[in-house]
Amino acid sequence: MRTVPTTILLLLLLLALPPAPAVALTDDGLALLAFKAAVTDDPASVLAKWSESDADPCRWPGVTCANISSQPRVVGLAVAGKNVAGYIPSELGSLLFLRRLNLHDNRLSGGIPPALSNASSLHSIFLYNNALTGKLPMALCDLPRLQNIDVSRNSLSGELPLDLRNCRSLQRLIVSRNTFSGEVPAGVWPELSSLQQLDLSSNAFNGSIPPDLGQLPKLSGTLNLSHNQFSGIVPPELGRLPATVTLDLRFNNLSGAIPQTGSLASQGPTAFLNNPALCGFPLQVACRAVPPPTQSPPPQNTSSSTASASNDSQHQPIKSSLIALISVADAAGVALVGIILVYIYWKVKDRREGRRGRGRAIAEDDDDDDRNKGLCGCIWGRRDRGWADGSSDDEEEGDGKCSGADGELVAIDRGFRMELDELLRSSAYVLGKGGKGIVYKVVVGNGSTPVAVRRLGGGGGGAERCKEFRAEARAMGRVRHPNVVRLRAYYWSPDEKLVVTDFVGNGNLATALRGRAGEPVLSWAARLKIAKGAARGLAYLHECNSTRRFVHGEVKPSNILLDADFSPRVADFGLVRLLAIAGCGPDGAPPSSGGSLLGGAIP
Repeated sequence: MRTVPTTILLLLLLLALPPAPAVALTDDGLALLAFKAAVTDDPASVLAKWSESDADPCRWPGVTCANISSQPRVVGLAVAGKNVAGYIPSELGSLLFLRRLNLHDNRLSGGIPPALSNASSLHSIFLYNNALTGKLPMALCDLPRLQNIDVSRNSLSGELPLDLRNCRSLQRLIVSRNTFSGEVPAGVWPELSSLQQLDLSSNAFNGSIPPDLGQLPKLSGTLNLSHNQFSGIVPPELGRLPATVTLDLRFNNLSGAIPQTGSLASQGPTAFLNNPALCGFPLQVACRAVPPPTQSPPPQNTSSSTASASNDSQHQPIKSSLIALISVADAAGVALVGIILVYIYWKVKDRREGRRGRGRAIAEDDDDDDRNKGLCGCIWGRRDRGWADGSSDDEEEGDGKCSGADGELVAIDRGFRMELDELLRSSAYVLGKGGKGIVYKVVVGNGSTPVAVRRLGGGGGGAERCKEFRAEARAMGRVRHPNVVRLRAYYWSPDEKLVVTDFVGNGNLATALRGRAGEPVLSWAARLKIAKGAARGLAYLHECNSTRRFVHGEVKPSNILLDADFSPRVADFGLVRLLAIAGCGPDGAPPSSGGSLLGGAIP
């Protein structure tokens, strides 16, 4: 009997074995491979390890997963800054649990697929700095959790449709540096009550600015509408925006007077530059007086004899004696105004000459004189306590540097003498930390008056931001009032920003009202003194400061600092705007405050 060859037996055994299980990719893995297939150039080989032979896409570079219903699902896709070229495939919409799509800073082209709206968990889409074209698909507003859209620095076009109002969960919409055009629709913005950041700059939007942009209660940072073709007036309704919002309306075709309502009154001139037909504060362009419209005589009414008689009696010529009486009254009124102006002029001149001759300050404020003064402390053209409302004699108009990496400590007035090296070497201790930076008490030399130094942080910023920061700090430094914390100096460099103020070391009103251990509670006289002083300081900021009106925006007991005599000092005015200009908060937005530290009070 012949034996069966061994090779044949082995072959039969192999045929009898069950087939090896094939490597099966999940639906998430297949969607990711569709993205890899859409990439035409991957110079950094980021997607080289994305392979059908690896059944677990959670191990692929740039992919983030989470266990959902005991199964690993893709929740994040981040292929950013890798210079990959290609397009965005519709298959990414099948990633049902995808939360963040981060493909910015690449060379992706084509359109944004509307099928992304099928990824129902998606809340953040970051596609900025690519070469995307086409329209912004409004199907994205079908995503119930969509919060962030940043498609800036692409070549997207078309108009913003009214359907944008369906993105009710949206918090950030950034479409700058595209080719969007048409009018920005009204009726959208009141529906986006959660919107915190809006940037429509550097497009071709035209028409008027929708007034209902003022109905964004949670907006922060900068509302950027610059470098477009907006025309018409600046809507007064924008004054309803939070006081912490910085407007940027530069390089448009806006016209008319800038409204002085709400937060609009606290904007600096930079917000309105390069609108040739805009006028009024804070620009140094006066508005032309518009003559009142001529009134045509009322039509004659001959319907009844009674009306006719009444009309005749109303249009009889004025008697010459009455005309003479009116002329005499007008002349007397003009003469009286002239006498008052001359009296004020000589009183002010006498006060100034007397101050020069005697070399002494004006007398201290007398509470008995309060009935003769408004909240601004003005008596016949003078300011009480000898403070000035504009540039004073001791003001130092240092320009500072806005170029290069080295910064400069710039003193606002000649009364402050300190070099940066001296400041950095001085003894200091931390007074507190908050959302607006770290504050130190700094004592230079032996027995010198301490100052409060707030470190705002880095934030970067180029020459334009530096100039705006410098202008804002100098405007704040010109504020002279005994009930307002005074800014003494500032420092700007790309990686460091500082502001130096007076040190007020007796705590704040919030602490005083709660009472301190071992100390009596505030008397009613002290409370009245604090209330009146704080009111004077706020009135000066809001109304009486001739160089610039400031809207505080965050008045609270912890922002009212107290000196040793319990005289109040209003703190933190203008600080939120400085932070926004410097870009020291998240996304360039001003950070929230955890209590006043400006001026050195311990919170």
